[in-house]
Amino acid sequence: MQGLLSDVAAGLSIIFSRPFRVGEYISVIGEEGEVKDISLFSTVLAHPSGSQIVIPNRKIVGEIYHNHGVIRQVHLTVGVAYDTDLDVALAAIDEAVRSHPCVLRDPVPLVQPIRLADFCVHLSVAAWVRVRDYIPMQGEINKAILATCRERGIVIPFPQHDVRLLGNAVLRDELVRDAIEESRQLAQSA
Repeated sequence: MQGLLSDVAAGLSIIFSRPFRVGEYISVIGEEGEVKDISLFSTVLAHPSGSQIVIPNRKIVGEIYHNHGVIRQVHLTVGVAYDTDLDVALAAIDEAVRSHPCVLRDPVPLVQPIRLADFCVHLSVAAWVRVRDYIPMQGEINKAILATCRERGIVIPFPQHDVRLLGNAVLRDELVRDAIEESRQLAQSA
């Protein structure tokens, strides 16, 4: 009975204080989704996977929650080669992101260098989209960026490691032969 009364009191608190509304996207107590219903006893979220999450209101009140509202930020990282003209790459990626019809014009998308890594310069891409477009837009923006980089000759490098064998030439030759033989066996079994 105490849990039921706690849910009702918490439900009234949510309904009157309106920290979130139906249609907004929230994250609370490790769960997230679009708010579909707020009743006296519980709040129902539609999870991006398609499932529904029913949270007793007493679990929400007093917790820290993140209210995304009706838009969310897609955040991606793209690596470009060190010998790339960074201004050209930034402009090309920015253009690819802004030209997508589902990317919102306000807040303005942001493309900027964020890290000098071992084999590339990491660029951060942040674009705002409607909540319903969030999951598909991650792939769509990546696809648009890849196409733009290929069209403009911007290299997206992959990790590489150089291995040098020093010392005994006989041992080195044996290792090379073993690697070649292993590759042949793998090719034959495929």
